This record gives sequence, C-alpha cells and structure tokens, in this order.
Amino acid sequence: MHVRKNDEVQVVSGVHKGATGRILDVDTKTNRVFVEGVNRRYKHVRRSQQNPQGGRIEKEAPIAVSNVLPLCQNRNCPANGKPVRSRHKTGADGAKIRVCAKCGGPIGAV
Repeated sequence: MHVRKNDEVQVVSGVHKGATGRILDVDTKTNRVFVEGVNRRYKHVRRSQQNPQGGRIEKEAPIAVSNVLPLCQNRNCPANGKPVRSRHKTGADGAKIRVCAKCGGPIGAV
C-alpha cells in the first residue's frame, strides 16, 4: 500500500475528485480506504439503548486505494500540498520509509 492510516490524501479520480482528507482506516484485503469527509453514506438504525432516537447516521464508505494519492508535506518541494506518487527508500537504520517522488522528502510520520 502506498498510503497508511492518518495520511493526508487527495482523491484524484471518481465522483469525489479533488477532495482532501485524512485516512481513517485501510482495508488491505479489498484494497480500499476510508477517507474523512469523502463518500459519506446514510445508515438507517432502529432505536436501541445506544441510540434511543433511532434515525439516520451518516458515515464514510470506502473508496478504492488507487483513487487517492498522499500529499507532500515538504515545504521546500515544488509539489508542497499537492498529491504526489511515493517511492520506498531504505533509511540509515535499515528501515523502509516512503518518500516523495519529486523531492525525496519523507511522506507521513517517519
């Protein structure tokens, strides 16, 4: 996967093209991600102790992981704040890290 939980991403294709948000969850089995504020759906729930009124709950539905790209966080990069492809590099300690394909800066939490 080129994205992880809590990454800032932008939707690059589909109905929600151009929308940005944080990844809430990643489903590796179906290659889908839940992005905050994107692809919201209503779920009708009946009355219960947790939800005494019942009604409709709005929540995010998954979208394909191929439709999102992470945003570059490096301020010196010409693509700062724009969606970029990522590459993998091996760090000095042997750990694999994701880097921006344009500037080589790290993407997300290191």
